[in-house]
Amino acid sequence: MTSPSSSFGKASGFEAASEAAGGVQVTTFTELIDEVTLHFQIIRLAKQIYVWIGSDSAKLGNLYAAAPTRPNNSVSVTSIIGGASDNTGSGIARRLVLKTGLNIILACNIPKNNPMLEANAEKKLIEKLLTLGYSRPKSRSPGPEL
Repeated sequence: MTSPSSSFGKASGFEAASEAAGGVQVTTFTELIDEVTLHFQIIRLAKQIYVWIGSDSAKLGNLYAAAPTRPNNSVSVTSIIGGASDNTGSGIARRLVLKTGLNIILACNIPKNNPMLEANAEKKLIEKLLTLGYSRPKSRSPGPEL
C-alpha cells in the first residue's frame, strides 16, 4: 500500500492507488494549487470515504464527519477535532456527501483564511472522486409516466 508521505516533495500530479483486502481502495495524489502544494489521500471503505488534504506537513488538521440525514435528504456535519473557530473543511465535507451520497470523514490541514485555495482544492478533489467513480447515481426525474 502506498503511504501518503511517499508523494511529499514530488512534482505536481503524482498519483498512486492500491487495493487491499476487503475492497479498501487507497488513492494518493499531489497537486500544485494557487502556488501551494497540496497532498490528497482518499481511502474508500464499504459505505464511506476518508479524505485527507494537507499542505506542508503530514499533520491531521481539522477533522469532520459528514453524513446524509433523513427524512429531507440534508447533510449533517460535525467537528471531531479542531474546527471551533476555523471551519476550513466543513463545507467541503458537506458538499462531498451531496456529490457521493456516502458518509465522509475529512481531515483538512490547509492554510487558513484562504477561501480560493479551499475552493480550488475541493474542485480538484471532486474531479478525482468522479474519475474514481465515487459519485451519487443519477436519480430519475420525478415526472409523469406514460
